[in-house]
Amino acid sequence: MDTLRSFQLLSLFFLVFTFSASVFAYNMPRLGTQRKTTQHEPQTTSSISNLEDLKTYYYTQTLDHFNYRPDSYTTFKQRYVINSRYWGGANASAPIFAYLGAEESLDDDLPIIGFLSDNAPRFKALQVYIEHRYYGKSVPFGSMEAALKNESTRGYFNSVQAIADYAAVLLHIKKKLSAENSPVIVVGGSYGGMLASWFRLKYPHIALGAVASSAPILYFDTIAPQAGYYSIETSESCYKTIRESWAEIDRFASKPHGLEALGKRFNTCNRLNGSVDLKDYLDSLYSEAAQYNHPSTYPLSVLCSAIDGASVGTDTLGRVYAGVVAYMGNHSCYDMDFYNRPTETHEGWNWQTCSEMVMPIGHDSKDSMFPPAPFNLNKFINECKSLYGVIPQPHWVTTYYGGQDLKLTLHRFGSNIIFSNGLRDPYSSGGVLENISESILAVTTVNGSHCLDILVAKPSDPQWLVMQRKTEVKIIEKWIANYHDDLLAFK
Repeated sequence: MDTLRSFQLLSLFFLVFTFSASVFAYNMPRLGTQRKTTQHEPQTTSSISNLEDLKTYYYTQTLDHFNYRPDSYTTFKQRYVINSRYWGGANASAPIFAYLGAEESLDDDLPIIGFLSDNAPRFKALQVYIEHRYYGKSVPFGSMEAALKNESTRGYFNSVQAIADYAAVLLHIKKKLSAENSPVIVVGGSYGGMLASWFRLKYPHIALGAVASSAPILYFDTIAPQAGYYSIETSESCYKTIRESWAEIDRFASKPHGLEALGKRFNTCNRLNGSVDLKDYLDSLYSEAAQYNHPSTYPLSVLCSAIDGASVGTDTLGRVYAGVVAYMGNHSCYDMDFYNRPTETHEGWNWQTCSEMVMPIGHDSKDSMFPPAPFNLNKFINECKSLYGVIPQPHWVTTYYGGQDLKLTLHRFGSNIIFSNGLRDPYSSGGVLENISESILAVTTVNGSHCLDILVAKPSDPQWLVMQRKTEVKIIEKWIANYHDDLLAFK
C-alpha cells in the first residue's frame, strides 16, 4: 500500500509539475531553512540522543477555523513531535519552545534545527515541533492527490489557517500537560520565521515571544525593493564573468546547432529546449549559493573561486561551467530541472505563492549580475489564474498581518519578537534590520546567511555566530523572567 501510494503521489506531482512548468514562468527564489544542494555542507545534525527522545503525536485538527459551514468541521490528523527530556515541568512553569513548521515535511527539519535542542537544557524547556498543514504527514482529505485536486480543497491551504492550527495544538498540549502557566516561545525560519512573528502578533495570549529567523516579512506589497534579493556580493571578477555570461549564453545558443553545443559545454543531462533552461538553472544555483553561504565551507566563495581560478584563456562559458562543477560536485551530467523537480514542497509552495504569499521579487540590469527580469504583477496574476483557477491576493498579507508603516505600528502595539538576519542572505533585504522597540529587536550579523542562527550549533561555528545566539538567548531569558514576575504579581 505504501509503495502504491508513493507511486500515485509521484504521478500527481509529475502531472501538476508538467502543467505548471508550461504555464508558470515566475521563478521566485526558494525559501526554507536549508539549501537543496548539500555538496559542501557538513552533515551536522541533532545528537542521536536528542532524536531518540522525540515522540510523535497526531492532533485531530479542524479543517477550517473561520467558518461554520458543515464542511468546515471536517478534520485531519496533524503531526507534532515532543521532546520532554529537559523539561522542568508544569509545576515550575517551565517554558515551552515551539518550532513552527513551514513549507516542508517535519522530517526534513528535525535533524537540522538546533535552537530548541541546544537551549532546552539551559531553560529546562519542553520542545515541541509542529508540522504545517498540507506538508509531510499533516495532509487533509486523506492524500496529497486529493488535497491538491481542485480550488475547493486547496482553498484551506494558507498561512492564516496554519497559524490557527498551531494555536489549537499548543493549547491542547498545555491543557494535556496541565501547563497553563508555562510560557511559550515560538521559533521559525524563513517562511516559518514569518509565521512565528505573525503568530506572536495574532496570538499573544498563547505565545510570550517569537524568534523569527531570516523572515522577509517586508517583501510584500512593494515595501522592500523588488531587486533587493539579487544584490549579491561576490568578487569583482566573479561578478563580471556572471554578468557577461547571460548574453554569451544567448549568443552561443543562437548559432546553428547552438543549443546542442551549449548542452555539451555544460554537460546537461537532457537536450536544452532553449537558452532559458540553462539561465534559469544558473539563476537558481547562484541565488542558492548566496542565500545559504554558511560557514565553514562558504559555498558562494567555492563557486566564485572556481570561476576566478579557471586557467588562463578559459572563455566566459568555461569559467561559469567551472563554477557549476565546483558548487554541484563532479557529476556525469547536470540536470537543468534540478531546482524544479516535482516535490511536495515545490508544488505546495507554488500554490501558496499563487494565492497569498505574493512576493514581488525581480531584478534589473543596473546593480545586478543577473539579466533584466522585473516582476510583472499582471503577468503573474494571469499565469496563476491559468494554473489554479484563482486570482492571487497580493495585498492580503499586509492587510491581515500588517507591513506598511511596520515600525510605527509594531512600536505601538507589538512586543517580544526577535528578527534575526544574516546580512549576506539576499532575503535580508526584506527583513527587519533595525530595533523597533525595547522588546522588538533586530539581531544581525554582517557575515551571516539564511536561518543560520537556528541550525544545530557546531564546534567550528565562528565567534560572531556564537555571540548572535547568546544575544538571542539573553533576550528570551529577560522575557521569561518578566513573565514570571508578572505571574507572581497577578496571582
